Amino acid sequence: MTDRDPPPADLTDTRFTPRTVIIGAQMLFVAFGALVLVPLLTGLDPNVALFTAGAGTLAFQIITGFSVPVFLASSFAFIAPIAFGVAEYGVAATLSGLIAAGVVYLGLAALVRWRGLDAVYRVLPAIVTGPVIMVIGLALAPVAVDMATGMAVGDYSGRSLAVALISLLATMITALFARGMLKLVPILTGIAVGYLAAALLGMVDLTPMRDAAWFAVPSFVLPSFSLPAILFILPVAIAPAIEHVGDLVAIRGVTGRDYLKKPGLHRTLLGDGVATSLAGFLGGPPNTTYSEVTGAVALTKVFNPLVMTVAAVLAMVLAFVGKLGAFLSTIPTPVMGGILVILFGSIVVVGINTLVRAQVDMTETRNLIIAAVVLVFGVGGMAFHFGEFSVEGIGLAGIAGVVLNLVLPKELGKAAPPTDD
Repeated sequence: MTDRDPPPADLTDTRFTPRTVIIGAQMLFVAFGALVLVPLLTGLDPNVALFTAGAGTLAFQIITGFSVPVFLASSFAFIAPIAFGVAEYGVAATLSGLIAAGVVYLGLAALVRWRGLDAVYRVLPAIVTGPVIMVIGLALAPVAVDMATGMAVGDYSGRSLAVALISLLATMITALFARGMLKLVPILTGIAVGYLAAALLGMVDLTPMRDAAWFAVPSFVLPSFSLPAILFILPVAIAPAIEHVGDLVAIRGVTGRDYLKKPGLHRTLLGDGVATSLAGFLGGPPNTTYSEVTGAVALTKVFNPLVMTVAAVLAMVLAFVGKLGAFLSTIPTPVMGGILVILFGSIVVVGINTLVRAQVDMTETRNLIIAAVVLVFGVGGMAFHFGEFSVEGIGLAGIAGVVLNLVLPKELGKAAPPTDD
């Protein structure tokens, strides 16, 4: 620890201060881009997604006793199923499938409660969760690059990359050299500096903010029961459930506290399930623990769960403030791209640290095989299709890691004991 580093955080400190509000706003800024991207890609309402992310996070915090510093928001794993479901069955029918996905989490929570945590460790040891955490960051890396270079918005002029680099450098310099309160908000500083640079380059359009009303009720949608939609979406819930465990291991690596034991995986799965079903009842996309927010926690070293509660309340309020939400939507994509370069990279480092802390011997053939398959499947875009249902990306990588860990002999690849010959 250097003299510029903040002291170790006290995870029992739940004091509410102005600093808590500022850092909570920063966490919401970090999640905002991905949070609204999912509904925009799937035909759902972004303001509803903002409200259900806040409500879901708040429900999660209540269920877990305000003890886990995570933020829940729109899950990327459901983008393709929601888009297909909306086109095939309609929004209301698709929502019933999303509610059912939350029920899957509740069933998994009951199973963990019944069989205990040891069963989870047998199925998900460090050799599985470490590479899966790495995949979470690596698989999202192209998203950060596309946003930073302007490819995500079709701007190939070079302005996008310049703004992204300015945002990135401002974040790095603040994290490394700032003191006091500024040290705790490097991401917010990076966004502010990047936004200013983008405005000077003519990349900021304030028209949405001028046209938006100050107060606007989100377009909530009630679900309608549809068995075909439920059966189509239900299997997808397995993949983000595995990702949920990986994210909890990641945040454990950041804070040093084992949340799988306390408050317990059964409670975190229950919280995630309730958050997902709640979103479905209101017309929002399923929620999941956000890796970029975990990266922000790792960068800022602020582990107080109350920060996420503040972010949740701000998200719910923001959903009703039309002009404020519109202003946030004016943040140019490259600004967030520069920030995400660090945050997604931080997730990869957390995965590596998971393997190091567990002292996993990567020279053993068994461990090498599991890690290699997980990484290539997850980063390379491997996909298995079963009719209209498909498993790919992080979910497929997690499933592959679990299966290999269960079927490969424990002694595979270990050196044979010496003989007397």
